[in-house]
Amino acid sequence: MIRPKIPVNPLPTGLVIPLDQPTTAVEPHEPHTSAAPACGCHHAPVQPTSRVQLPAVRLTPVGLVAAVAGGAGLVLVVGAVLVSMFLAVAITGASVAVCAVVLRSLLNGQNHR
Repeated sequence: MIRPKIPVNPLPTGLVIPLDQPTTAVEPHEPHTSAAPACGCHHAPVQPTSRVQLPAVRLTPVGLVAAVAGGAGLVLVVGAVLVSMFLAVAITGASVAVCAVVLRSLLNGQNHR
């Protein structure tokens, strides 16, 4: 469980050869004297499966115009939200700066009286 297992390396020939070989041989308890009986059925050879190709997305001209308009609308909405957030931060910073200047002038004015 602690020893790492090296993955099986598939070769281009289709043969799968494990990279690590077992160090101990496993001996059967009793030797098998008879081979397994052959199957009397006639099976069809296994054909390799091909990849299932999904149909491509096809847009009509109206659908294409709708997709472009939706994308442009999304860009405009996101841009408006970002600009409004930037303006909110800028206005808040300016108001804090004005408050700081006013407070500073009030506190300095008390020292001169």
